[in-house]
Amino acid sequence: MAKDFLQGTRDRYDVIVIGSGLAGLTGANVLAKAGYSVLLLEHHYQLGGMATWFKRRGGHIFDISLHGFPVGMIKSCRKYWTPEIAESIVQLKGIRFENPQFSLRTTFDREDFTRIITEKFAIPYETVDGFFKAAREMNFYDDQSLTTRELFQKFFPGRSDVVRLLMEPITYANGSTLEDPAITYGIVFSNFMSKGVFTFQGGTDALVTKMKAELERNGVDIRIRSLVDKIEVDAQRRARAVHVNGKRIECGAVLSNANIKATILKLVGEENLDPSFVEETRAVRLNNSSCQVYIGLKEGEGFDNVGDLLFHSEHEGFDIQSMLAKEVSSRTFSFYYPETRPGSNRWLVVSSTNANYRDWVDLSEEQYQADKKALCEDTIACLEKYVPDIRSKLDWIEASTPRTFEHYTHHLSGASFGTKFEGLKVSQSLPEQVAGLYHAGSVGIIMSGWLGAVNYGVIVANEMDKYLTTRQPG
Repeated sequence: MAKDFLQGTRDRYDVIVIGSGLAGLTGANVLAKAGYSVLLLEHHYQLGGMATWFKRRGGHIFDISLHGFPVGMIKSCRKYWTPEIAESIVQLKGIRFENPQFSLRTTFDREDFTRIITEKFAIPYETVDGFFKAAREMNFYDDQSLTTRELFQKFFPGRSDVVRLLMEPITYANGSTLEDPAITYGIVFSNFMSKGVFTFQGGTDALVTKMKAELERNGVDIRIRSLVDKIEVDAQRRARAVHVNGKRIECGAVLSNANIKATILKLVGEENLDPSFVEETRAVRLNNSSCQVYIGLKEGEGFDNVGDLLFHSEHEGFDIQSMLAKEVSSRTFSFYYPETRPGSNRWLVVSSTNANYRDWVDLSEEQYQADKKALCEDTIACLEKYVPDIRSKLDWIEASTPRTFEHYTHHLSGASFGTKFEGLKVSQSLPEQVAGLYHAGSVGIIMSGWLGAVNYGVIVANEMDKYLTTRQPG
């Protein structure tokens, strides 16, 4: 008999959270600490959404995706999680760029970028300072017609090298392009410029394990292997229940951490929504997906420090289409040293490339496996430029693709970075369509990434608290 992962659940909760990405986890924690009964449903066998990991034979533990975030993550984790989690966040200081236009290392903060752009690229200080001030002053309510391309053209006309330095890491972080609204770039970039790039020492597994323990301390009922197939809406357009694993569970409010389009078009159903809102939802564009190659070294084998993050590109200038191409010419290497996971003696490397879903989804199984193998081989050939004897030290290698992300996360088209900017408005407007139904997740680029997800979870949890406090029974 199949295991009943919902055994012992109540018939009703104050809040049901669908999905355990960082927005869902944080929203659940905030609401539980406020005294609400919370049921957290995750279809996968472990928590975290894109903030997750997997293990392989030989003692390898691989983090999924690039996990660099701004210093603000420390404050958010201390306030909404625990001091212990906040204290494990450390700065990455070895960030490298290697491409036909320049080779450099940086701590990726405002002071060092100012030095590089003025000294190496010979841009006047006043121009650089003006750009940083413009980025820092941007906010959600600014003019959204100015594109990132136009922003760069204003400060650095004709300087593809400067654009590449300032743009390429953000594109890897959240899928931004030069045609996206400038505010989506400025807000994210200025957050990083505050103090640089940070990560969680101990690995994603340690982070999510600590988060799970905190959720349980606060009384959250956590259920894995629980796939929601419907959000029930009553005749008054109120969220009343969810249907999961064949069971109906009532609730006072729902927080969906699923993809915004899947939440609205699949879980709610357009019959419960205004036609204009349905059309607005359909028009939301998904961001791109990604491929990754996971490389583990034999026990006892290592390499000299070659940096923490390495942005390697072979094409000229910043070129989003080249970054997305299946014939990879641009990738980011994340180097994991033993100190990344204190107590470990293993060296790992994760290579990440932006990718198009359509390039992978229609391949035959035979071609798919062959292309994954070719991706691994091409990645090792590139890595040899920085770790020359990597082949003799190799113990494990495998690749993930947009198909992999789609399978494990249920993200539409395997979208690694959620939606384009218009997705944020749809996400925020959802409670106006269905009372008690909220969404938090990767939308609009500025709400992408670990810090954006955590903070969006907090914002939405506070809105849900107001709703639940004022709502009349019945």
